[in-house]
Amino acid sequence: MRRAIKSGCSRKKKVNKAPDFSAKTPDAKTVSLKESLGKVTIIDFWASWCGPCRAENPNVVGIYNELHSKGLNIIGVSLDEDAAKWKAAIAKDKLTWTQVSNLKGWEDPIAMLYEVDGIPATFILDAKGNIIAKNLRGDELKAKIKEVLGVK
Repeated sequence: MRRAIKSGCSRKKKVNKAPDFSAKTPDAKTVSLKESLGKVTIIDFWASWCGPCRAENPNVVGIYNELHSKGLNIIGVSLDEDAAKWKAAIAKDKLTWTQVSNLKGWEDPIAMLYEVDGIPATFILDAKGNIIAKNLRGDELKAKIKEVLGVK
């Protein structure tokens, strides 16, 4: 007679909850992921010195401007070490959403928590803080956000 195995394979989908974090904004206010969640939230890892990040920023600005009123939030996590360069890049690239940094470069504890090994890196979260997609850019990023928000 066979015995059922109680642990092991399951059809239940694994939920990958985004770890909460907090860090300082450019004006030294502490902000957490938990208080930044929208219907859909992008955690955007970037840095002022990262060419590909800066090249992607206009696309992210466009997505934010179009979809923020529909429920999109973004929290930028910078891997900068120089506060002046970080703040200048935020202003120059017109990044109007929440920005945080520990100013520790690749040793940033948030980047380590999310196992970021290259930037730009994005994590897309649903309203409950579950990670539903990673590392999308350009049209793929916009399409995913629209899909989750139910926008055509």
